[in-house]
Amino acid sequence: MRWTLTLHCIEIGKVFATSERKHEVKIVILIARILLGLIFVVFGLNGFLNFLSMGPMPTGLAGQFVGALVLSHYFWVVAALQIAGGALLLASRFVPLAMVLLGPVIVNIICYHVFLNPSGAVPAAVVTVLWLIVFYGHRQHFSGIFAQRT
Repeated sequence: MRWTLTLHCIEIGKVFATSERKHEVKIVILIARILLGLIFVVFGLNGFLNFLSMGPMPTGLAGQFVGALVLSHYFWVVAALQIAGGALLLASRFVPLAMVLLGPVIVNIICYHVFLNPSGAVPAAVVTVLWLIVFYGHRQHFSGIFAQRT
Protein backbone atom coordinates (compact mmCIF):
# COMPACT_ATOMS: atom_id res chain seq x y z
CA MET A 1 0.00 0.00 0.00
CA ARG A 2 2.80 2.36 0.89
CA TRP A 3 4.58 1.90 -2.47
CA THR A 4 1.36 2.46 -4.35
CA LEU A 5 0.75 5.75 -2.54
CA THR A 6 4.33 6.85 -3.22
CA LEU A 7 4.01 6.00 -6.92
CA HIS A 8 0.75 7.93 -7.16
CA CYS A 9 2.35 10.96 -5.50
CA ILE A 10 5.25 10.82 -7.95
CA GLU A 11 2.86 10.61 -10.91
CA ILE A 12 0.78 13.52 -9.60
CA GLY A 13 3.99 15.53 -9.11
CA LYS A 14 4.95 14.90 -12.74
CA VAL A 15 1.55 16.12 -13.91
CA PHE A 16 1.84 19.32 -11.90
CA ALA A 17 5.43 19.87 -13.04
CA THR A 18 4.32 19.47 -16.65
CA SER A 19 1.40 21.88 -16.24
CA GLU A 20 3.65 24.43 -14.49
CA ARG A 21 6.18 24.18 -17.31
CA LYS A 22 3.44 24.67 -19.92
CA HIS A 23 2.25 27.74 -18.03
CA GLU A 24 5.78 29.15 -17.94
CA VAL A 25 6.22 28.54 -21.67
CA LYS A 26 2.93 30.34 -22.37
CA ILE A 27 4.17 33.33 -20.38
CA VAL A 28 7.46 33.40 -22.33
CA ILE A 29 5.52 33.23 -25.61
CA LEU A 30 3.21 36.04 -24.47
CA ILE A 31 6.16 38.27 -23.51
CA ALA A 32 7.92 37.52 -26.82
CA ARG A 33 4.74 38.30 -28.78
CA ILE A 34 4.25 41.64 -27.03
CA LEU A 35 7.90 42.64 -27.38
CA LEU A 36 7.95 41.68 -31.04
CA GLY A 37 4.71 43.59 -31.65
CA LEU A 38 6.03 46.70 -29.90
CA ILE A 39 9.33 46.59 -31.79
CA PHE A 40 7.64 46.39 -35.18
CA VAL A 41 4.93 48.96 -34.43
CA VAL A 42 7.48 51.49 -33.14
CA PHE A 43 10.01 51.01 -35.94
CA GLY A 44 7.25 50.78 -38.56
CA LEU A 45 5.79 54.08 -37.37
CA ASN A 46 9.29 55.54 -37.38
CA GLY A 47 9.42 54.76 -41.11
CA PHE A 48 6.60 57.25 -41.62
CA LEU A 49 7.06 59.76 -38.80
CA ASN A 50 10.85 59.76 -38.26
CA PHE A 51 10.64 60.30 -34.49
CA LEU A 52 13.71 58.15 -33.74
CA SER A 53 17.15 59.26 -34.81
CA MET A 54 18.66 56.43 -36.82
CA GLY A 55 22.11 58.03 -36.93
CA PRO A 56 24.06 58.93 -40.04
CA MET A 57 23.41 57.21 -43.33
CA PRO A 58 25.66 54.17 -43.69
CA THR A 59 28.40 54.33 -46.28
CA GLY A 60 29.19 52.03 -49.19
CA LEU A 61 26.73 49.42 -50.43
CA ALA A 62 24.66 49.64 -47.23
CA GLY A 63 24.07 53.36 -47.85
CA GLN A 64 23.21 52.76 -51.49
CA PHE A 65 20.75 50.04 -50.50
CA VAL A 66 19.01 52.24 -47.91
CA GLY A 67 19.00 55.13 -50.37
CA ALA A 68 17.35 52.97 -53.03
CA LEU A 69 14.68 51.82 -50.54
CA VAL A 70 13.90 55.40 -49.53
CA LEU A 71 13.96 56.94 -53.03
CA SER A 72 11.77 54.21 -54.51
CA HIS A 73 9.30 54.46 -51.57
CA TYR A 74 9.73 50.71 -51.11
CA PHE A 75 10.65 51.50 -47.50
CA TRP A 76 7.07 52.70 -46.92
CA VAL A 77 5.73 49.29 -47.95
CA VAL A 78 8.10 47.62 -45.50
CA ALA A 79 7.11 50.08 -42.75
CA ALA A 80 3.41 49.42 -43.42
CA LEU A 81 3.98 45.66 -43.18
CA GLN A 82 5.83 46.19 -39.91
CA ILE A 83 2.95 48.24 -38.47
CA ALA A 84 0.33 45.74 -39.64
CA GLY A 85 2.22 42.72 -38.33
CA GLY A 86 3.12 44.40 -35.05
CA ALA A 87 -0.44 45.59 -34.47
CA LEU A 88 -1.81 42.10 -35.09
CA LEU A 89 0.68 40.69 -32.59
CA LEU A 90 -0.25 43.29 -29.98
CA ALA A 91 -3.96 42.70 -30.52
CA SER A 92 -3.39 38.93 -30.37
CA ARG A 93 -5.54 38.57 -33.47
CA PHE A 94 -4.49 36.67 -36.58
CA VAL A 95 -1.08 35.94 -35.02
CA PRO A 96 -0.16 33.41 -37.76
CA LEU A 97 -0.87 36.09 -40.39
CA ALA A 98 1.32 38.53 -38.48
CA MET A 99 4.09 35.95 -38.42
CA VAL A 100 3.80 35.45 -42.18
CA LEU A 101 3.91 39.22 -42.77
CA LEU A 102 6.91 39.76 -40.51
CA GLY A 103 8.95 36.70 -41.50
CA PRO A 104 10.20 38.08 -44.84
CA VAL A 105 10.88 41.47 -43.24
CA ILE A 106 13.06 39.77 -40.62
CA VAL A 107 14.89 37.76 -43.29
CA ASN A 108 15.70 41.00 -45.14
CA ILE A 109 16.85 42.67 -41.90
CA ILE A 110 19.15 39.73 -41.19
CA CYS A 111 20.53 39.70 -44.75
CA TYR A 112 21.14 43.46 -44.63
CA HIS A 113 23.12 43.16 -41.41
CA VAL A 114 25.02 40.03 -42.42
CA PHE A 115 26.01 41.18 -45.91
CA LEU A 116 25.99 44.99 -45.82
CA ASN A 117 26.12 46.44 -42.30
CA PRO A 118 27.21 44.04 -39.53
CA SER A 119 27.02 46.73 -36.83
CA GLY A 120 23.32 46.12 -36.13
CA ALA A 121 23.39 42.33 -36.13
CA VAL A 122 22.61 41.95 -32.41
CA PRO A 123 19.16 43.62 -32.50
CA ALA A 124 18.39 41.62 -35.66
CA ALA A 125 19.30 38.43 -33.80
CA VAL A 126 17.08 39.41 -30.85
CA VAL A 127 14.13 40.02 -33.18
CA THR A 128 14.79 36.66 -34.84
CA VAL A 129 14.79 34.85 -31.50
CA LEU A 130 11.55 36.58 -30.47
CA TRP A 131 9.96 35.59 -33.80
CA LEU A 132 11.07 31.97 -33.33
CA ILE A 133 9.59 31.88 -29.81
CA VAL A 134 6.23 33.17 -31.05
CA PHE A 135 6.40 30.79 -34.01
CA TYR A 136 6.97 27.89 -31.60
CA GLY A 137 3.86 28.90 -29.69
CA HIS A 138 1.77 28.87 -32.86
CA ARG A 139 3.51 26.04 -34.70
CA GLN A 140 0.29 24.04 -35.03
CA HIS A 141 -1.03 26.68 -37.45
CA PHE A 142 1.96 26.16 -39.75
CA SER A 143 2.00 22.37 -39.80
CA GLY A 144 0.40 22.25 -43.26
CA ILE A 145 3.30 24.00 -44.98
CA PHE A 146 5.74 21.39 -43.68
CA ALA A 147 3.73 18.43 -45.00
CA GLN A 148 5.23 16.66 -47.99
CA ARG A 149 2.64 16.07 -50.67
CA THR A 150 2.93 13.62 -53.51
